[in-house]
Amino acid sequence: MIISLSHPHSPFLLLFFFFFFTILTLHSLTVTSATCHVDDETGLLGFKSSITADPSGILSSWKPGSDCCTWSGVTCLVSNRVTSLFLMGQSNKPNSFLSGPISPSLSKLKFLDGLYLQNLRNISGPFPDFLFGLPEFIFLYIDNNKLSGRIPGSIGNLTRLSSLSLSGNRFLGPIPSSISQLTGLTQLNLGGNRLTGPIPNGIQKLKNLNLFSLDRNQLSGSIPDFFGSFSELRILRLSYNKFTGKFPASISSLAPKLLYLELAQTGLNGQIPQFLGNFKTLDTLDLSRNNFSGVVPRSFANLTKIFNLDLSRNYLIDPFPNMSVKGIESLDLSYNKFHLGEIPKWATSSPIIYSLKLARCGIKLRLEDWKPSQTYFYDFIDLSENEISGSAFGLLNKTDYLVGFWASRNKLKFNLESLRIVERLKYLDLSRNVVFGKVPNGVSKLEKLNVSYNRLCGKLPVTNFSASAFLGNDCLCGSPLAACKSVA
Repeated sequence: MIISLSHPHSPFLLLFFFFFFTILTLHSLTVTSATCHVDDETGLLGFKSSITADPSGILSSWKPGSDCCTWSGVTCLVSNRVTSLFLMGQSNKPNSFLSGPISPSLSKLKFLDGLYLQNLRNISGPFPDFLFGLPEFIFLYIDNNKLSGRIPGSIGNLTRLSSLSLSGNRFLGPIPSSISQLTGLTQLNLGGNRLTGPIPNGIQKLKNLNLFSLDRNQLSGSIPDFFGSFSELRILRLSYNKFTGKFPASISSLAPKLLYLELAQTGLNGQIPQFLGNFKTLDTLDLSRNNFSGVVPRSFANLTKIFNLDLSRNYLIDPFPNMSVKGIESLDLSYNKFHLGEIPKWATSSPIIYSLKLARCGIKLRLEDWKPSQTYFYDFIDLSENEISGSAFGLLNKTDYLVGFWASRNKLKFNLESLRIVERLKYLDLSRNVVFGKVPNGVSKLEKLNVSYNRLCGKLPVTNFSASAFLGNDCLCGSPLAACKSVA
């Protein structure tokens, strides 16, 4: 499921604020010292000297002889001592990164309670063992870098830890069972690594967790049925692993407080449990790419606060319940066995929807007859493999933020030259319809295009697309198809 951070209720944006509200609250005091401790300066400069590339100057303020408490990313809260190091790359700036290992010289920072190295992309090496020698250490966030090797079995010795986040690295091997000793943890995030084996049963001892994320690994076995232990859990993310078995019944105990439940591609089968209708605070539910069968529970009508719902690529059948949402942001019901007939009115009426994916959902309508309450914020629309006729340009010409439109294998009929290619549009698939006219020059800006098997004609504009994007249009010509015949 593609989510855009440009929308105020995006789950990833909310998750971002969830993390950093905690961090900023804990480090909100101002620096009053005139100079920092010599050990702290030495330790920080040792870290800088191990960095092999800093193209955007993240560490440019780190200069010997100056007050290290004023350096970028450094916080001093106790007796002129460094208490946290917070360095963050910016994903929208390609040169915003650091390369190199984490120098053990940071062990000199004896008052360090938090290390935050996030989205720096090229920080490498093993788990930083020097952390075991820091008596005040509580918060560890090293996310979206290139740390590798195994998470050490001695991790259980960091018993003061409140947050452990190592997502988006290259750690492999099993999750150490000693993690069960970190009973003070409120956040455990090991997602986006290469971890294997089962989830240790001892994790049920971490009763204070409000975030538990192991998504995007290669974990196997069944999902432990131990969620009755987690009375404070707000976020549960186990998607994209190699689990097998049924939906754990104890997840029902999370209903009072859970905000995010993400179990996509986890190998689960059977029916979607009725008890999910009790999750009345749920913002995001992702059960896509599993083997769920049967009907979607009627109790889903109780999910009035749901913003993001993804049930795509299962074996679900009619009828689909009539939802009572106040405003859906993203909806994906694609590739099940639904025969919806129309686009659900509760989605059409949403004033905040930006992603609508209903591929192969048995929809029969003229596209001009679909009147969504807003079109301005749409990023993604996928109506592929339905029985939709009419013209698409009336819809697409009203969507300034559209990134992708997929409508292959329908009965759309309109002049492609009338289509406005908006600045943000990257993906367009109109293949196997009855679209006619010429291919406009504006398609050259797209990243992916498929207009094959329509009734297009004329000379193609200059693009980088392969012939497969244009096949099946009998009178199209020009590179990458056959050359146009010259007129004598």
